[in-house]
Amino acid sequence: MTQLPLDYETLRLVWWLLLGVLLIGFAVMDGFDLGIGALLPFAARTDEERRTLINLVGPTWEGNQVWLILGGGAIFAAWPALYAVSFSGFYLAMITILLALILRPVGFKFRGKIADPRWRAVWDWALFIGGFVPALIFGVAVGNVLLGVPFGLDGTLRPFYTGSFFGLLRPFALLSGLISVAMLVAHGAAVIALRTEGAVAERAATYGRLAAMAAFVLFALAGLWVAFLLPGYVVTSAQDAFGPSNPLSKTVTLADGGWLSNYAAHPWMIAAPVLGLGGSILATLTIGRAGLLALASTTLAITGIIATAGLSLFPFLLPSSLNPSVSLTVWDASSSHMTLFIMLVSTVIFLPLILAYTTWVYRVMRGPVTPASIGRNPNAY
Repeated sequence: MTQLPLDYETLRLVWWLLLGVLLIGFAVMDGFDLGIGALLPFAARTDEERRTLINLVGPTWEGNQVWLILGGGAIFAAWPALYAVSFSGFYLAMITILLALILRPVGFKFRGKIADPRWRAVWDWALFIGGFVPALIFGVAVGNVLLGVPFGLDGTLRPFYTGSFFGLLRPFALLSGLISVAMLVAHGAAVIALRTEGAVAERAATYGRLAAMAAFVLFALAGLWVAFLLPGYVVTSAQDAFGPSNPLSKTVTLADGGWLSNYAAHPWMIAAPVLGLGGSILATLTIGRAGLLALASTTLAITGIIATAGLSLFPFLLPSSLNPSVSLTVWDASSSHMTLFIMLVSTVIFLPLILAYTTWVYRVMRGPVTPASIGRNPNAY
């Protein structure tokens, strides 16, 4: 057998970290697109203002969405069991997200085809749906992971799911969805305030500060809910971090305060929720007042909130409420040792290229977006 430079345990941990990086990258890079879409009918009230916001995200949204594709690809290749359960169990939710996301490019292309206020208003609301619905459902999905998902595995490790689409809309999951919407709306507002001028920037800043405060309050409420009302999953048998992936080889129980056990064992992890809360407060104070600092604040808030969920769950990837012992963990749901290593080599080569290209694009597209700049651009929406 070929001796690889990194052992199986290390590669599994590296890919868990990389999955978190990709999810945070998507939330930061495409999150402001979703947030701007959700703000479009409210922050911009005239056709000129709405064209300004559309042209703010129009040139870069496709590149930003690469992070979503990377995240889905990483789950498919590194965590095939997670992909099989989540993408089949959450099938209707995924379809809803995809249909909402499809409205974005369609809205960009068709909105300006007819100079009729009613026609354009329809597409403005379609762009709102394309921003609001994915932001909400992504958060609802994270909430359901913390609650546990009703799936099981048969003797051949084939997954089966017993839930329904409306079963996902539980109170804690909806709270998680609102946190997602609030943090992305604040992020989008920070970008609008940074790169536009006049009334639209002022209105966006007002909405952004309210959204950032809402993210703070809702995230704190979710933390109290997890601490005092939401049982968490705990592995009660030793897991072989070097062994083959077999979710049936462990036992898991549901315990009060289970999601807090990682923080008790590793106090440094408290930095993640502190970052989420602190970033939200700083964003409340800076959106519309300190452009780059506000954008950094919303980025820190997003990073802290997502990291809090990931660190609370570790080592779980997808707990099972139907049979806790078949829950998927970092140590029993990964691809083979060789597959993870080959993927890591590919990531080390291509991820820096993606980052370099993204940096170059944003450097080229830097500067304010105004009606005057749109008028000079023959390719503007």
